[in-house]
Amino acid sequence: MGGDYAPKANVLGAIAAHQLLSPGEHIVLIGDTQQIKPLLTENGFNPDHFEYVHTEEVIGMGEHPTKAIVQKPNSSIAIGFSLLKEGKLDSFASAGNSGAMLVGAVFSVKTIPGIIRPCLTTFLPKLSGGVGLMLDVGANADCKPDTLLQFGILGSLYAEYVMQIENPKVALMNIGEEDEKGDMLSLATFPLMKDTHLFNFVGNVEGRDLFNDKADVIVCDGFTGNVMLKLAESFYVLTLKRGLKDEFFDRFNYENYGGSPVLGVNAPVIIGHGISSPTAVKNMILQSRDMITTGLVGKIQAAFK
Repeated sequence: MGGDYAPKANVLGAIAAHQLLSPGEHIVLIGDTQQIKPLLTENGFNPDHFEYVHTEEVIGMGEHPTKAIVQKPNSSIAIGFSLLKEGKLDSFASAGNSGAMLVGAVFSVKTIPGIIRPCLTTFLPKLSGGVGLMLDVGANADCKPDTLLQFGILGSLYAEYVMQIENPKVALMNIGEEDEKGDMLSLATFPLMKDTHLFNFVGNVEGRDLFNDKADVIVCDGFTGNVMLKLAESFYVLTLKRGLKDEFFDRFNYENYGGSPVLGVNAPVIIGHGISSPTAVKNMILQSRDMITTGLVGKIQAAFK
């Protein structure tokens, strides 16, 4: 029931994803079945292909995350996390209230032992045709050096196992490439990353390196990452407004990537864009599937033991 175009966009996205899943993979829809099932019938889809958990309670996009989770235990988000915690779901994705999704993840399946703070990840289209990662993009506005070091580990593991990038290159976002550049956080983080054997650190990168091949994974605090993410998302909208058609800028369309994985919690959780379309929802479900089948959470748990 989450997102600006719910439940229609979510239902149509689930139908599209279903065609691409294997027989042993199942989608569970959590929400008002009186709204959901007519949409399936209208689109000539057999409702028996999905499982359902009926609830009429919804957390609004503007509600306070922590209060909403506590005060609305029968909301689709709260129930989703309850089922995830109980092991009745293997992953949970929603285009609903982002704060409630983050709070729900941390309070239900909890942060993996050893991890200081979970983080949000986004995808960066590369000029060469590939895709990179940037993290954090909004979960942690303020960070400490050891937190950024852990983000490097999380991003490297995601890039290696889910994106199939061999020995991914991890870089620190900075205002210059030189070792001694940056603010207090960057200056304190750089030596930690330079000395680590936990990932392939390639040094500092600048904002102009987001879309080239200098790094597969770019690490930054959530404030910086969110500013860059919103700026990058605007490129696609600007090209549409200017009547420009360009294959590279088309790849900035958020729909292509699904949502933002929450890395560092004990189960796959994906937060979708509030304006998620059926295509975005479909890709969010496929992304969830990939996080499950690659055993990413287990790989992260092992890395932090």
